[in-house]
Amino acid sequence: MCADTPDTTETTVDYKDTLNLPRTDFPMRAGLPKREPEWLARWEEIGVYDTLRGKENRTPFILHDGPPYANGHLHIGHALNKTIKDMIVRSRQMMGHDARYVPGWDCHGLPIEWKIEEQYREKGLNKDDVPINDFRAECRKFAAGWVDIQREEFKRLGITGNWADPYLTMDFHAEAVIAAEFQKFLMNGTLYQGSKPVMWSPVEKTALAEAEVEYHDKESHTVWVKFEVIGTGDADLDGAHVLIWTTTPWTMPSNKAVVWGEDIAYGLYEVTGTPEQSWVSVGDRFLIADNLADAVMQKGRLEPGMYRRLRDVTHDDLHKISLQHPLAGTEGSGGEWDAPRDFRAADFVTADEGTGFVHCAPSHGMEEFELYRDLGMLEQVITYNVTEDGTFRADLPFFGGKAIFRDKPKNKSWEGDANTAVIDKLVEVGGLFARGKIKHSYPHSWRSKAPVIYRNTPQWFAAIDRPVGDGQDTYGKTIRERALTSIDELVTWTPQRGRNRLHAMISQRPDWVLSRQRAWGVPLTCFTKRGALPTDPDFLLRDEAVNARIREAFETEGADAWYEEGAKARFLGSDYNADDWDQVFDILDVWFDSGSTHAFVLRDRADGAPDGIADVYMEGTDQHRGWFHSSLLQACGTLGRAPYKAVVTHGFTLDEKGMKMSKSVGNTVAPETVIKEYGADILRLWVAQSDYTNDLRIGPEILKGTADSYRRLRNTMRFMLGSLADVTEADRVSRDDMPELEQWVLHRLAELDQTVRKGYAAYDFQGVFRAIFDFATLDLSAFYFDIRKDALYCDGDTARRRAARTVLELLFDRLTTWLAPILCFTMEEVWLERHPGPVSSVHLHDFPETPEDWLDADLAAKWAAVRRVRRVVTGALEVKRTEKVIGASLEAAPVVHVSDEEAAILRTVAFDDLCITSGIQITTDPAPAEAFRSEDVPDVGVVFETAEGSKCQRCWKILPDVGTHSHPGVCARCEAALS
Repeated sequence: MCADTPDTTETTVDYKDTLNLPRTDFPMRAGLPKREPEWLARWEEIGVYDTLRGKENRTPFILHDGPPYANGHLHIGHALNKTIKDMIVRSRQMMGHDARYVPGWDCHGLPIEWKIEEQYREKGLNKDDVPINDFRAECRKFAAGWVDIQREEFKRLGITGNWADPYLTMDFHAEAVIAAEFQKFLMNGTLYQGSKPVMWSPVEKTALAEAEVEYHDKESHTVWVKFEVIGTGDADLDGAHVLIWTTTPWTMPSNKAVVWGEDIAYGLYEVTGTPEQSWVSVGDRFLIADNLADAVMQKGRLEPGMYRRLRDVTHDDLHKISLQHPLAGTEGSGGEWDAPRDFRAADFVTADEGTGFVHCAPSHGMEEFELYRDLGMLEQVITYNVTEDGTFRADLPFFGGKAIFRDKPKNKSWEGDANTAVIDKLVEVGGLFARGKIKHSYPHSWRSKAPVIYRNTPQWFAAIDRPVGDGQDTYGKTIRERALTSIDELVTWTPQRGRNRLHAMISQRPDWVLSRQRAWGVPLTCFTKRGALPTDPDFLLRDEAVNARIREAFETEGADAWYEEGAKARFLGSDYNADDWDQVFDILDVWFDSGSTHAFVLRDRADGAPDGIADVYMEGTDQHRGWFHSSLLQACGTLGRAPYKAVVTHGFTLDEKGMKMSKSVGNTVAPETVIKEYGADILRLWVAQSDYTNDLRIGPEILKGTADSYRRLRNTMRFMLGSLADVTEADRVSRDDMPELEQWVLHRLAELDQTVRKGYAAYDFQGVFRAIFDFATLDLSAFYFDIRKDALYCDGDTARRRAARTVLELLFDRLTTWLAPILCFTMEEVWLERHPGPVSSVHLHDFPETPEDWLDADLAAKWAAVRRVRRVVTGALEVKRTEKVIGASLEAAPVVHVSDEEAAILRTVAFDDLCITSGIQITTDPAPAEAFRSEDVPDVGVVFETAEGSKCQRCWKILPDVGTHSHPGVCARCEAALS
């Protein structure tokens, strides 16, 4: 060693204070459950949502909120739904729109009315004994209470919106508009009163729409019933029996006919022997579809050999037949069932199951109803045997007062006594061939969970195939035509299968049942001519002056005005004699309420949509038969087209095993529980990481994984904050003055900017987050940050360090804003750490514009080749680290065997810095057999060598020049930094 060279071999100097170590107060532990409410309060204090509304020259973007029901605490499905909506609104705002969001609530309808009735029953009160407007006031108060509760629960999720002024379907203006929208159906000729079978809830005493019905397994009675053949003059057939099969024995008293299929082969079968217990006798003859005969005989306990086929029963034979109801002539029946039953062919009869014959009670089945309606025979076949509570009319022989279903006692069945009473009577009169039970999918009310029935009852309908007399024929003349045109030409669908589902429903659906027999809602504001028939031209009063008086009253008094004493005379005015008209007191289907929201939210509000059409409706897949459906029908009847330009749907929430969540099973996940443990941002991140277009799973283990992703992302943000602590304008450099590595990062940012914007525009939040997360963890944390830590910490004021910090700043501005729609709380925390201020907020900023000239395909290709070789080097070093040969990669100086082309590329970059080694040798020599190779990069070989020299006590690189400079124990780079 030269005399003038400092001897540092025995000297250890602490250079820690000379390093540019990260400085930030941003904590590793988020503490979200405690801190998120502070940010919520801050947003409200500085008025973030209102401030955004003041931004000028921005195109409005309107997500119209499908109103949740104001009844009960939020469940995980609510959290999923509102979070997706919030991501849509926030991302559109940050892409330059004026993204308005008016939250709303569905406040009318049966569930609330049912709750108040329960409260009345507990007090021994009868709803019918209470003045109706007093009862409605109780319903209004109940709904308002839950609106307040749910509003705070939604806000806790970080949902942005006009929470101070939401829309409620029970607001007076809303009720006035709903009535006005109904009046449009009244005036345009699509409203009519008809009597047909509708889904009816005996427990709730009201008609139901398809959207209010769900299907569950139910065990039902099933019977094979005998109808005696009469009047043919054929000795083989007269006295024989046609067998029918039904799972609704209670419909037998309403039977008016039996029908058969023209494509089915029938035979006449005779009993030749019977088991010990049987309802048949030797010599009994039955008409049965041939392919079902053996199965039917088995139901009657008849084994092969106990019956024989006598002959064909031709269609000519069937046309001669009349049938006798099994209760005909029964003592005490009063002749109720004595008339012969109609017997004819029908195209809905199949031989898939049953007997090949179908018993018809047109009052309780839509196919039978339509058959006899088309035949013009409804007056002969319609019965009114079943009352609104699902009991038989009191004067019906044998069965009066018997209930089909009843209020369900605790841990008991909904089943009433009607089925057993009918079965017992059929057994008594010898009308039964066999009986049993079957478990099958059966319609239930989605509110009370009670089974429903089809019941013929006068209801009000909107005709969807009748020309709409409003002149808005651009997309079709009928509601159905307009709806189908809207689906195909005016609306985009995410996912696309939503289009197919709704199109199929609209194509096949019957007329819309608008009326309900309840009290809490908007009434059907119309009058009917006393004594007139529904088919008479003057049956409905159509007078715009009357309509206007109703709307004016509802605007100031609400729909309660309809029920006030003297309301009929008040609204009819002096032009009509009130005694000549009947006031309709049915209420509108609540789906008509929510389907009308486009009118009083999008059309009427200052923060609505300029053209009255929403940019997007977003709800769960169940709303294809619910809100999407009713909104489409309603708007096609009043606007002439769909009220939305796009429809986005999400799936249902399941537990971690893919099972449906159920309180009884104990596998529910409450949003409140997740927020208390993890914070709302973890719940939001779970949504973003999931493919919401399918069903989503959630549970403890899934949330742990989500929290881990969050932690990794938080660490990335913390690294940037630490390295940007004291950056100034003087630190910033232009792209052209940056090293290639920084230019490559900017290229990736430009690529990602396109991905993020396209993803948010397509509502692909999973794709957006995955792209950002992969970039942050793979391109940044595991590559760029890992490499540039050395320069950031150890360089002096070098061009390389200034370029790195410029890139970090550009990264920071983009990552925080790109992620803000998803992690609204955390990105606010990150933003304020760097941009503190009394009114500062990341949510007041747009996504930064990213220069197109950052894109450099040639540079990207070059660095893809560099990273390809680097993967092999890091793999080789990891093996040596695992074998305890080295403790850190800086102890290595490997030899890398590559192709000529790759060598030319690698020699243009500081490949040792990129591999975080103290030295590296690039060679085009063939790799020796002992060289490390990677399966995915087989043409690159790495031979491990240790670095030569001493360890720099400041940067820890092992270099030959360490100890040859004025500062003890440092390398040349660190000497320059220290000087």
